[in-house]
Amino acid sequence: MQRLEHRACFGGWQDVYQHTSQTLGCEMRFAVYLPPQALQGPVPVLYWLSGLTCTEQNFITKAGAQRYAAEHGVAIVVPDTSPRGEAVPDAEGYDLGQGAGFYLNATRLPWARHYRMFDYIAHELPALIEAHFSVTQSRAISGHSMGGHGALVLALRNPGRYRSVSAFSPIVAPSQVPWGEKAFAAYLGEDREVWKLYDACELVGQAKERLPILIDQGMDDEFLTAQLRPELFQAACDAARQPLYLRMQPGYDHSYYFIASFIGEHIAHHAQALLAGVGDR
Repeated sequence: MQRLEHRACFGGWQDVYQHTSQTLGCEMRFAVYLPPQALQGPVPVLYWLSGLTCTEQNFITKAGAQRYAAEHGVAIVVPDTSPRGEAVPDAEGYDLGQGAGFYLNATRLPWARHYRMFDYIAHELPALIEAHFSVTQSRAISGHSMGGHGALVLALRNPGRYRSVSAFSPIVAPSQVPWGEKAFAAYLGEDREVWKLYDACELVGQAKERLPILIDQGMDDEFLTAQLRPELFQAACDAARQPLYLRMQPGYDHSYYFIASFIGEHIAHHAQALLAGVGDR
């Protein structure tokens, strides 16, 4: 690993690293915030997955999360949203290719070699973090928009790996909205049965673990009715008896102003679960 940035922040350190990913076959960047408590011993980790067009920078510079992570003693790890580099396939537009990995394992060419973000987030990245930083194996996961989709899918498909899960404005039914249909067709092909592996509305009924899910959704979000469809996930959770705290927030849109307004409550939600049993996994 190579450290690219190192900045003091709320008594801890906000760093950015670059490493060679075997899973993705390219150089990847991730950000890690270590709170001051990490100087005394290992701390639990919240993984944050960002949305379309983002890199590791958006969350760490706009969300204001470090203050709350320092208060609760939680590290935050923020990966990039896709593989990157000249050898990595890309596409025109913002919603496919680099910056739009959708946190899945692609099976179609030319995407299959590099676009394996599901395995990267679930396995390679936490193994790297836990080997090189003062953290425990107590993990939580959250994200925004495409990243909210990724957080829900990763939690639902990996029982026991995360202590808690939350999301802002997640794409909960990608098989039924334009963003997801475009990405899934390109990365996975036309078989909609395969799409179900990465659709939270489909997965929640089969989940082997019932972690309470916290979702904040802005009611003035410009993508609410066409791309996000939280009512579909509410119905799926009700049918599966999955605990869901869906908070529809009047006046808020899809931006980081929205995330910054409620990120403190999300980090408190995760800290309660993470610190209930630090170090026992």
